[in-house]
Amino acid sequence: MSNSDYLIKATVKKISERINKTFIGKVEEAANVAQEAPQILKKEIENLKDEIIQEAKRLEEIDCDDNLREPESSLNPKIEQSLEKIQSIKTYLENLNDLIE
Repeated sequence: MSNSDYLIKATVKKISERINKTFIGKVEEAANVAQEAPQILKKEIENLKDEIIQEAKRLEEIDCDDNLREPESSLNPKIEQSLEKIQSIKTYLENLNDLIE
């Protein structure tokens, strides 16, 4: 065999060894990631759930603040009449309850 044949043979052997070493390392990394994936996903889902709950509470607070700031005159007249009637019934029932006691 000539020197160039040895050189080619050595090159192929070393490239094969390097590829196998790299491939095995990457397979091991992938296996580790695959084992950690369920915990990572669970943690991300929990974080997302917490963020959604916090955002819902924030939106609810904003909505409550907006409702408190709205003037009563902006309500539909029928709604306003209904609210007044409900309040008068409520007052009437409170008075009746006081009489019974």
